[in-house]
Amino acid sequence: MPLQNIGIVYRKELTEALRDRRTLISTLLVPLLLFPLMSVGFIGLAQSLEKKAEQKTPKVMLLGGADSPQVLEMLRKMEKIEIVPTTPEWKNEIIEKRVQVVIAIPDGFQSSLEQQKSETIEIYKYRGELKSSTWADNIEIELKEFSKKVVESRLEASHVPASVLTPFKIEQENVAPPEKVGGETFGGLIAYMVILLCMIGGMYPAMDLTAGEKERGTMETILSSPISRLDLVLGKFFLVLTATLVTAALSVTSMGVSFWGARQFGSQEISKNPDAMFAQMNIGLPAVLSVFLMALPLAVLFSAGLITISLFAKSYKEAQSYVSPLMILVIVPAVAAMLPGVELTSKLALIPILNVSLLCKELVTGTYHWNFIALIFLSTCVYAAAALFLAVKMFQREDVLFRS
Repeated sequence: MPLQNIGIVYRKELTEALRDRRTLISTLLVPLLLFPLMSVGFIGLAQSLEKKAEQKTPKVMLLGGADSPQVLEMLRKMEKIEIVPTTPEWKNEIIEKRVQVVIAIPDGFQSSLEQQKSETIEIYKYRGELKSSTWADNIEIELKEFSKKVVESRLEASHVPASVLTPFKIEQENVAPPEKVGGETFGGLIAYMVILLCMIGGMYPAMDLTAGEKERGTMETILSSPISRLDLVLGKFFLVLTATLVTAALSVTSMGVSFWGARQFGSQEISKNPDAMFAQMNIGLPAVLSVFLMALPLAVLFSAGLITISLFAKSYKEAQSYVSPLMILVIVPAVAAMLPGVELTSKLALIPILNVSLLCKELVTGTYHWNFIALIFLSTCVYAAAALFLAVKMFQREDVLFRS
C-alpha cells in the first residue's frame, strides 16, 4: 500500500536523521537555546554592561570655565567623575577612549548668567560608545538641574514663585495590556526568529536526504527498491517536514518559556519601572499557538523547496552553496516585516514569507484579522502545494537524480 511504503521510507530516514549530529543540533539544540540566550542573556548582559559603565569612574576634560567658578564647583562635586588636565588634542583623547566626555564652557559664562544672557555649554562625546554616551547624558542632567536652580534664584529675587514655570504637569500612562505592548515591541523579532529557525531546521535533513544520498552512493540503492518514486519523495518530504515542525514547535515553546523566565528574572526591576524592557516581555499562550499554526504551511513550503533545490546538487557541499541564496530570500522579507511603517495589506498578504511574518507580528499583539488570516493561510498552502508538486516532478527526472 502507498501509505505503508511512505511509512517505511519515513522510518528509515528518521532512523538515519536521529544519528546525524548536524540534524539534531539544528532541529533541537538551536531552537531550545536561541530564545533563552536572546531574551534573558542578551538583555541581562546589556543591563550589566550599562551598570558597569555607570559604576566606572569616567575621565572628564574641561575646556574653559576659569572665569565661571560656580559651574566648575558644581561639576567637581559630581560623584564618580575624574577631572583630567586639558590638552589641545582633546578630540583624539575622546576617539581613543582615554577621555569619555569633554565639556566646553564659553568665556564669560558666569558673567552672562548674571546679566541674564543665554549661553551654550557643549558636551562632546563618542556616540555609540556606551561609557561615553552614558556619562554625557548624566552630565547633561546635572547641568539642567544647575540651570533650573539659576532660574529659581532669579524668580526668588524677583519675588515670583517657582511654580510659575510649571503651570500644569503632564503624565503619560499606558492603557494597552501587557500582551499588546510586548507584541508591538518583540512581535517582528519573534516572527523573524520562528521563520528563520523553520528554515534552518529543515535545511540539513533536506540536504542529507538528497545530495547526501548521492554523495554516499546510496541513491541508486534506494531507487532500485520496490517502492515508487512518489512514495520515496513523500517519505523523505515528511521527514524534512517533521524536522521543520519540531523546530517550529520548540522555537515557539522556548519563546514562551523564555519570555516568562525573563519577566521573573526582571520582576524587581518591573516593580520599580513598569516601562522596563522585562515588563514588555509578555507573550500569551494564544499568541504562541497562533504563531505555530501559521508556521505550518510555511514549514511545508520550506520542506518542499529545500528538497527540490538540494536535489540538483551532486554533493552535500554543493547543496550548501545552492541553499545559501535561499537563506537570503527568506531573511530579507522576514526582516522587512520588522521595519517601522510596514503594515499588513491585501497586496502584502500574497507575498510569501513576508505575509506570514507580518501576520505573526499581528498575532503576537493579540490582533486577529480573520480575512488576512484566511488569505495568508490559503495562499501559503497554494505555494506549499506548488513546491511539493515541483519536488515530486524533480524526483522523477533521471537527469536531476543522476547528475554527473
